[in-house]
Amino acid sequence: MLKLTERLGPIEARQAIDTLTLPLELRIRGRLKAQSDGGRELGLFLDRGPVLRSGEGLRAESGEVIRIEAADEPVVTARIAAGLPLARLAYHLGNRHVQLALGSDDARPDQGWVRFPQDHVLEELAERLGATLEHHQAPFDPEPGAYQQTVGHGHSHGHSHEHGHSHHDSHDPSHPHGHTHAH
Repeated sequence: MLKLTERLGPIEARQAIDTLTLPLELRIRGRLKAQSDGGRELGLFLDRGPVLRSGEGLRAESGEVIRIEAADEPVVTARIAAGLPLARLAYHLGNRHVQLALGSDDARPDQGWVRFPQDHVLEELAERLGATLEHHQAPFDPEPGAYQQTVGHGHSHGHSHEHGHSHHDSHDPSHPHGHTHAH
């Protein structure tokens, strides 16, 4: 079994000896036994956290490299005019705290799309905002979070900031500070 232990970030297909095609559900796991597309037994022993991206390389302890591919899975692609309509659609869907893939088609520069797992509530929302929906099988490779930037050769670098002061509100303390989302 090839033990895959190192994330390499995006690689060219020619750099890999084989590919591993997985749906999103399995690309979020750090530990996994799998069979490559070429029939090799693989074991993933990776840090938890970042989703394995389509096109990302993984290096085995022995030096071989495997390239990750996103599998086709049931998705909805919501197409809408580029600009403000697309921004509004992405905002409202993102406000539902679901993972989204964003893109555009070279053949239709006046349109963009937002892709998400099938969900009747999200689909109804997208249609109300003017999107045309397509239910189909396609790779689902959602946008990474803004704080999940990959630097260098796929090593994740996170940090936090501590401040030596506190933030106080100077208005009515009975004013509610929370917010809710309808799900």
